[in-house]
Amino acid sequence: MKEWIRSRRWLGAALVLALPGIHFAQEGALFTGERNTIAVFERSAPSVVFITNKVLRRDFFSLDVYEMPQGSGSGFIWDPQGHIVTNYHVVQDANVLTVTFSDNLTYDAEVVGVEPNKDLAVIKVKAPEAKLRPLPVGSSGTLKVGQTVLAIGNPFGLDQSLTTGVVSALGREITSVTNRKIRNVIQTDAAINPGNSGGPLLDSQGNLVGVNTAIITPTGAYSGIGFAVPVDTVKRIVPQLISFGEVQRPGLGVSLVDDQVAQRLEIEGVAIYNVEPGSAADKAGLRGLSRNRRGQLILGDVIVNIKGMDVRDFDELAYALEQCIIAGTVTVE
Repeated sequence: MKEWIRSRRWLGAALVLALPGIHFAQEGALFTGERNTIAVFERSAPSVVFITNKVLRRDFFSLDVYEMPQGSGSGFIWDPQGHIVTNYHVVQDANVLTVTFSDNLTYDAEVVGVEPNKDLAVIKVKAPEAKLRPLPVGSSGTLKVGQTVLAIGNPFGLDQSLTTGVVSALGREITSVTNRKIRNVIQTDAAINPGNSGGPLLDSQGNLVGVNTAIITPTGAYSGIGFAVPVDTVKRIVPQLISFGEVQRPGLGVSLVDDQVAQRLEIEGVAIYNVEPGSAADKAGLRGLSRNRRGQLILGDVIVNIKGMDVRDFDELAYALEQCIIAGTVTVE
């Protein structure tokens, strides 16, 4: 019986080797998609950094000042001058910032500018020029649902982690730390966990298409739905943060009635509370609240449309104004 089994095994091996058209895969061979993913990661990883946010505390007894880690996240090199883009909530309230590169060398950094309403921030690192390798910047306006995307970051402090997925949806809205809406957000199923915040979302060519920002989760960990601020928004905001430290927004020269008050009064649109003398709104003849002889408030103008975009609350008004240029002319209904 043992001899029969040995002969069957030998015969089977001989038959397999003799069959034409059968080829054994070479050990370690990779598919084209895998080779592309590896190439994108190897090319992009040196541009992604780990950011540690520290605050200063004073010891109650000795009065000595010491640093205490407050949080951490990811970021990526924006230009050869050492500017790094990340999320605002990663660097919020930081006294000391350090940046760790892919070779585990750490350098000090400082905040250059922040835009809490979009959860974006720019910091600047003092590192050798050879380490400052900016990511190529793509476009989020041409993204398609189903398109492959890659996220690189430092989830749970595990540096240089890569996750892959697809664009799950476009045009989503999330809420920033200031409770303002961030519009046209990219939804992806590429795993994003705590520590990924501020890291890049890349397309299959390695171009930046978004900044990983938030997740929807009942537990605090990844549940299949992540969000990234679109790169078209980043391209508009980051140069202003570098130049001015904040976003330069056009304004009408008015103060507005609070949305909650307007809703209680069933006002459809944004009611003007006061018009600044000499402002563009003043020159255009817009009017705010006033009082009659009895001291009763009289409703003034209500803004319902700017540049063809309907305006129902302050958030929609702010978004409409973001699409305008400073010192430009805009049609207001």
